[in-house]
Amino acid sequence: MERTTELSPSPPAPPAEGTANMQRFFIALLGLAVLFYLLWLGFDFLKTTTAPQIVIALFAIVWGVGGVALLFTLANVLVESLSNKWRDRIQPYVFVGPAVFFLGVFLFVPALQTLWQSFFDASSTNFIGLDNFSAVFTNRLMQQAFVNNLIWLVVGTGLCVIFGLLIAVLADRSRFESVAKAMIFLPMAISFVGAGVIWRFIYAYAPPTDPQIGVLNAIVVSFGGQPQAWLTESPWNTLFLIVVLVWIQTGFAMVIFSAALKGVPGELLEAARLDGASEIQSFFRVIIPYIQGTIITVMTTIAIFTLKIFDVVIVMTGGQYDSNVIATQFYREFFSNRNFGYGSAIAIVLFIAVLPVMYYNLRQLRKQEGF
Repeated sequence: MERTTELSPSPPAPPAEGTANMQRFFIALLGLAVLFYLLWLGFDFLKTTTAPQIVIALFAIVWGVGGVALLFTLANVLVESLSNKWRDRIQPYVFVGPAVFFLGVFLFVPALQTLWQSFFDASSTNFIGLDNFSAVFTNRLMQQAFVNNLIWLVVGTGLCVIFGLLIAVLADRSRFESVAKAMIFLPMAISFVGAGVIWRFIYAYAPPTDPQIGVLNAIVVSFGGQPQAWLTESPWNTLFLIVVLVWIQTGFAMVIFSAALKGVPGELLEAARLDGASEIQSFFRVIIPYIQGTIITVMTTIAIFTLKIFDVVIVMTGGQYDSNVIATQFYREFFSNRNFGYGSAIAIVLFIAVLPVMYYNLRQLRKQEGF
């Protein structure tokens, strides 16, 4: 007796996935070409149009935001149509690539141009080698700027860190922690230009025979003293300018330190108390070592800012009365005196001064697994 084997019918063959991917690839490629052309037309329109400002603003928003969204969408479709191997390799660069490109165009390329320009004269036509850098370190105004930046670095950074840590510790033990921290952090919402304007009114000076509109001089006169021109008396004016930095940056330091303090294990503090340690001893021997990495990070962050300080000085004194810093000297030489070679050399020196601190800061963040 014969036995027949009944074979089940094979499922229908799926459509060719490779063909569909190829179609998506070419459609996305064509879409990108059309999009780039439309973006160029929009850019040309913004350069040449005489339309009302509201129309230009609305068009720029739609053109810029919509164009970037379509650009990422089409680029992602293009990459998704590739094989898994190539998709995994290329896809991260689709999203990171534009940011890296713009960083290169607006940061790296100008830095190279500034370095190249620093080897030329004021008109950027004649090559003079390292003469500009020699002038940077021998000019009296630049020497004064280096001293002032050093004062900003040591005094400004130190006071911000000390006050920030002290306020964070005291506020954490207060019933009014939220209110106290909000009041201290509030100046962070003000730009340095705005803070400079505010403190100019505080330091404002008028002759003894005139009414004092400056808060500080009004207090001095009310106690029988003589008004002082606080911002013209060197070297004290630099310290008065540093007060503005401390007023703003203490809130930043306080918030970071407060978060770090909340991460200190209570068991360590309890063990220190059981061993007979006082509150001060626990602070210096337990808390400080535990949050040492955070202290260094905050310190280097503020140090970088003090090396680049510009806004407060240019608004309050304009760099006069021996209060100039490196950034104000760069601005004065490059933009006011039109000495492009010398100004570029100052900018390169400032960049070199900031670079080691920035590198150290990044190393600390890497150790703390910040990135």
